Amino acid sequence: MSGVWIFDNGVIRLVERAGAAETTTSGGSGKRKVLIYTPTNEAMTSYEVLENKLSMLGWEVYYEDGEVMQFHKPSSVDLISLPKDFNKLKARHLYDIVVRNRNLFQVKDMQSH
Repeated sequence: MSGVWIFDNGVIRLVERAGAAETTTSGGSGKRKVLIYTPTNEAMTSYEVLENKLSMLGWEVYYEDGEVMQFHKPSSVDLISLPKDFNKLKARHLYDIVVRNRNLFQVKDMQSH
């Protein structure tokens, strides 16, 4: 992963380096990434699977509408915001989950998994 993390107005995002391949979970011509639940080495292939893992870790669905799905952990101020369509997840969404669940998730290239 190449680029620079920018913190702007309470939001952190990755700005890809010019010429770097786009990183998404599906589609596009860039490298494909997958979110792995490290204790079982299980790939998160759908919201059903991801929601199950996050629920086990104390996360609850906080808000859901046509465009956004959010998870909140009642014991913290953390909030994970994801596009409602699992196929629209981007690398920044995957890394957001990793940052909020240290040592439990990691992002890998699809080819190496």
